[in-house]
Amino acid sequence: MARAFTPKVVTANDLLEGDVIYLTETDQWSRHHHEAELIEDEAHAEIRLLFASGQQNKVVGVYLADARPGPDGPEPVHFREAFRAKGPSNYVHGKQESRA
Repeated sequence: MARAFTPKVVTANDLLEGDVIYLTETDQWSRHHHEAELIEDEAHAEIRLLFASGQQNKVVGVYLADARPGPDGPEPVHFREAFRAKGPSNYVHGKQESRA
């Protein structure tokens, strides 16, 4: 029996800066997980993944990551994605600096 589809977001890394980014409903890239498009349909997820993968001049390492609805937008499900959403961990800068 096939597994039920779990909601996803499209994520990648910015090609020039390396930041973790997320695809929004308006086809823009955001550095904030809660601004990502929460995709709840498997066919739509595949279409969005193909769209993002075609932007090789902007992004690298495109994939679908599990997410869940939250009060402010999509939230990461797995530790890895929660860690990526916080930004680099070697010292406080970028996203981590603004949350201090």
